[in-house]
Amino acid sequence: MTPFIRLHPADDVLIARAQLVGGTVVDGITVRGIIPPGHKVATRDIATGEPVRRYNQIIGFASRPISAGAHVHTQNLDMGPDKGDFERDYAFGQDVKPEPKRQSASFMGYKRPDGRVATRNYIGILSSVNCSATAARAIADHFSRQNRPEALAAFPNVDGVVALTHGTGCGMDTEGTGMQILQRTLAGYATHANFAAVLVVGLGCESNQINAWLATSSLREGETLRVFNIQDSGGTTKTVEKGVALVKEMLPLANQSRREPVDASHITIGLQCGGSDGYSGISANPALGAAVDLLVAHGGTAILSETPEVYGAEHLLTRRAVDKAVGEKLVARIKWWENYTAINGGEMNNNPSPGNKAGGLTTILEKSLGAVAKGGTSNLQAVYEYAEKVDKNGFVYMDTPGYDPVSATGQVAGGANLICFTTGRGSAYGCAPSPSLKLSTNSNLWRKQEDDMDINCGEIIDGTCSVAEMGQRIFELVLATASGSASKSERHGYGQNEFVPWQVGAVM
Repeated sequence: MTPFIRLHPADDVLIARAQLVGGTVVDGITVRGIIPPGHKVATRDIATGEPVRRYNQIIGFASRPISAGAHVHTQNLDMGPDKGDFERDYAFGQDVKPEPKRQSASFMGYKRPDGRVATRNYIGILSSVNCSATAARAIADHFSRQNRPEALAAFPNVDGVVALTHGTGCGMDTEGTGMQILQRTLAGYATHANFAAVLVVGLGCESNQINAWLATSSLREGETLRVFNIQDSGGTTKTVEKGVALVKEMLPLANQSRREPVDASHITIGLQCGGSDGYSGISANPALGAAVDLLVAHGGTAILSETPEVYGAEHLLTRRAVDKAVGEKLVARIKWWENYTAINGGEMNNNPSPGNKAGGLTTILEKSLGAVAKGGTSNLQAVYEYAEKVDKNGFVYMDTPGYDPVSATGQVAGGANLICFTTGRGSAYGCAPSPSLKLSTNSNLWRKQEDDMDINCGEIIDGTCSVAEMGQRIFELVLATASGSASKSERHGYGQNEFVPWQVGAVM
């Protein structure tokens, strides 16, 4: 096995499979200095201002002369004087291909009365505003399997009672984008298939009035959706008592649900990557992409997101758009983000994070090119705004921030009943009510943090497994998890604190 990885014959860099020391000869090039694992080494002399390619795509421009064999990173590579604003051919629909032959697989899921299928069976407690968060958590705590196992002992088919609270709901424009996003998010969770029933707790005087939210979202109270507030209930103690009583009423109905064989087409995966490294775009992300292609062939759905982390690689997605309107909608979201970051005094290259850079990623262009690999090769069927209901099967895109809890919250609101999360630096993320699988990009991380990782895609880097083989393993793990096998994050109890709706507007 070579100590390096060449991704494309036209690339200007090689990727260190393990640490390279000065004097080592790789692919006929003498290494200058130490190259950490996952980092880049120049394959040729590169002059200041020249583009540098990885995946045969531009990842940045030389900020100073780079000698063949030198370490290529933040000291000599940046986005260029125009911050990466170079011509990209969107070639709308150019790479669209015939839909794959439909395949058939099944998992054990919960059928809901409206035809949707769940991978988990929870009761949810949502807060309309931060002011009711403590009361919502107190209600859920009464049914904690960890602290009060007796509370759910008679309801073995209920996965738990979880409180999903947030930091907003007031001090915001009632007609603004921020309120629209919050209400869409709450509606998506209130109607999520993985919730057998939902209780919504408010304060009473907040901007996000529950009755207005119900009307806007075309929701109404019933036996599986109950709403009330602290002010009308007579304070915190009475609110918690009332909430506990209502959950007790919901539990018998929720417990009637039973897993049964259902088609894999009912699986919707939210795709995430966090704590990425130089291996992410080589191992875990393309392997997840291979699993996505398998899921799409089985009629399922995968949601790619994190717009700031596809920036500079969006042209690879527009080429796969089923029509020009879909591709143009994605480009419009890119332009929105350029304006959004500018008015907030930022720039699109605020990524990679310090951890990403330590792992070998230098610019957002490089990170994005690896990130889009999670989406596989299937046609792009639709583009959605944050927390919009995903109503098309296949590979789709949802506009979200790159911050993982915010991004995944939008995906789950859109209908994702499972999350696949790649990481090279390490992650402890979980996402109630949808289970989250974490995919390690390298074997070192797997050895260090196996407690949190669900599968080791580092075997690809080690040369013991192909991308296609790992994709098949991921797909099989998805089916097992959707059928009830607990993810590592579920075993640790993650998921309630990671509910983070996108707070996009002004706080008043």
